[in-house]
This record gives sequence, C-alpha cells and structure tokens, in this order.
Amino acid sequence: MRAFRLTSHESPPAITDCPTPEPKSQELCLQIAACGLNFADLLMMKGTYQDTPDLPFTLGLEVSGRVTAIGNEVTGFAVGDRVAVYGGQGGLAEYGCFDASRAVKLPDSMSWVDAAAFQIAYGTSHLALDHRARMLPGENLLVLGAAGGVGLTAVEIGKLMGATVIACARGTDKLDVAKAAGADHLIDAKTDDIRAVVKSLGGADVVYDPVGGDQFEAAFRACNPEARLIPIGFASGDVPQIKANHLLVKNLSVHGLYWGGYLFFRPEVLTKSLEQLIAWHGEGKLKPHVSHVLPMEQAGEGMELLRSRKSTGKVVIQIADL
Repeated sequence: MRAFRLTSHESPPAITDCPTPEPKSQELCLQIAACGLNFADLLMMKGTYQDTPDLPFTLGLEVSGRVTAIGNEVTGFAVGDRVAVYGGQGGLAEYGCFDASRAVKLPDSMSWVDAAAFQIAYGTSHLALDHRARMLPGENLLVLGAAGGVGLTAVEIGKLMGATVIACARGTDKLDVAKAAGADHLIDAKTDDIRAVVKSLGGADVVYDPVGGDQFEAAFRACNPEARLIPIGFASGDVPQIKANHLLVKNLSVHGLYWGGYLFFRPEVLTKSLEQLIAWHGEGKLKPHVSHVLPMEQAGEGMELLRSRKSTGKVVIQIADL
C-alpha cells in the first residue's frame, strides 16, 4: 500500500510503499477513504507536537473508512462498517489499523469527506465551550482564528449553544466565511483594534483561542469579570505568558484543552460529545466547511495550505472513493 511517511524531522514527508497492516487483537483495519489535515500534523513534521510518534511514521490524525478486518477481541463492529477514527497517526495511507475504542460508526447520511473533517475540529470546539467553559446562552463568545479548521466550528457551535459570537479573522474573505457560519459580529485582525471592538460590544465572557500571541493579549484585556479563556493552540507561533495577578483582579479563569488527551483519562467524555455532534449533523445543524479536497499525491500541498493559512475550515485528503 501507499503511505505519506515522515522519516526525518529535517526532510519533508513523501509517499512510500509499505506493507498492508494486519489488525492486532483490539484493532480494526480500515480501507481509508479520506483523512483530515490538522495543524498538529505540521508540528509532528517538526517534532514539536506533544504526541509526536517515533520516526518513521505515517502522518494523518483523523480518518474515515470502511472496516476490512477485525481483531479477535473486538466486539460491536463488523466488516463493511463505515467508521471514523481519531488514530493520532497513520491516516494518510490506503489502509490503517486503529484501536477499536477510538472508532465511531457513521450514519449513511455523512459523507467520507465530512467524516474526515469532523472529529477533531467539532470535538475540540464542543468540549471547549460545553465541557470546559460551561458557556451559557446569551454570553459573548470571542473566537480568534474564526475561519480556521477549529475556529469555524467554534462559531457554529457557539451559535447552537445560544451565544453571541464575535468572530476575529484576517481579511474580508475569511470574515465572510465566519459570517456565513453564523457569526454576529466581525473583527478584522489585520486592521481592527481587537480589544476596543470587543469592549464596544460588551466585552468577552468566553474566549476561544487557537492563535495565541498578540491576539490572546488583546482578548485577555477585553474580558469581562469571570470570563473564561480557552487556549486551544498557538498558530501564531507565540505562546502567551499569563499574569496571575491579572487573573486575580478580574476573577478570570483559564481552561486549557487538549482534545486528544481525553482518550487517555476520560474517553467517555469524547464519546458523549461525538454522539451529540453526529446527531446535530444528522439534523442539518452542522455542516463541515472544507475549503480543499486533494488527492493523496497532493498531501504535501495540503500541508502547505495549512502552514500558509490559505485554507478556510478544513483541508481533506481523499484517498479512495469507496
């Protein structure tokens, strides 16, 4: 089979021929239909992600596909099932074996591309806003990086949860995407004073931040008393330093979120969240925004779209038309 493999953190990944894997006792083997790309893939390529596997490895965190073989201890799945899996690696390949506990069955109404774009982005935003921030209807939600892979889902889910959504992104084109997803107010990160605009709109009760850097600082200063800030990632490359005395004075809370980490200590939180998200998708309340669907041969170009921030929503690599 073919796989998009990384053999060195100093060299780009490349498509190579590999043996087709066989499932272990608690694994499913999938013929992979599609794989969603994530900023974490870029960090893995540099060796700076918290869960970077040992070299060599196949990139691709989240996939959709059809079950082709089942380990002898697996129950609840059958050959032919349509599933989505957060594997953490191994998704940019024609076949992959993944722990069955990480797989969720897909309804026929969900396409392979939607499923591959769904888990991490929507799961991160739902856990952040519901489980971590306990956001309430009527609160002001400020979403930084609001046209990106996770930011756009925070806009959608924020509206579903009854928040007033303030979307911050760079440039008119990206803000138009956020507006179409339901944003109530728009801030251009290239030209607007983020703090001043947010304050004029009543301040932020919840801040969703996959960007970091100067935008985090501006959002921090625009928070209302008892606001909750949720660092999701640091796409700017700048990890902000938070002054504890400022947290104290305004009674602010900071809730870190690493979605994949819940697999290791409270996997039922992820399962419950994904059940809700799939139900919303089936009701037509969520529609993944995929700006680029590329073949496996262009996986490197897909990574560059993320790196250069030229994509909106998700970039998906289509591996097979099943």
